[in-house]
Amino acid sequence: MEALISIDYTYDFVATDGKLTTGTEGQSIEDDLVQLTKEFIENDDFVVFAIDGHDATDQYHPENKLFPPHNLNGSMGRELYGSLKTVYEASQSRDNVYWIDKRHYSAFSGTDLDVRLRERKIYKIHLTGVCTDICVLHTAIDAYNLGYEIVVHEKAVQSFDLVGHKWALGHFKNCLGAEVR
Repeated sequence: MEALISIDYTYDFVATDGKLTTGTEGQSIEDDLVQLTKEFIENDDFVVFAIDGHDATDQYHPENKLFPPHNLNGSMGRELYGSLKTVYEASQSRDNVYWIDKRHYSAFSGTDLDVRLRERKIYKIHLTGVCTDICVLHTAIDAYNLGYEIVVHEKAVQSFDLVGHKWALGHFKNCLGAEVR
């Protein structure tokens, strides 16, 4: 069994009027990201939705100094974007679909993701979502440090920074030994 980790493909990160949007770049990966997600769900592989969630009153979170308020708990901005939302809603009762609330860039930081993967004997993860050079990158680095085999789906990741996006794709391959498909 393998796992697909879908990272932060939410309204605030993808919609044109999202609070910290990747805009058209993020929107351009929707079809590939959704198709890949459907395939993993239908194949009974483990699918994790690792979604950024912030508290508007949290004065200590370091991102508050770097970015405008985004993905606030309970807001529309934190909802999955586009047809991915429909895919999740149709499959959330399945045993192989899991939602993780995350506070930091990495889906591993402060979550039970590593435990969930290891109890299923999963050592190969596939990464999709946004932002390539932030949350996807930090998740990949933690996965590398934990000994996971990593696959990054190039047509299913994107960022608001094209230079950072391209740099991260190279970093996945050249420094983390990831397969970039």
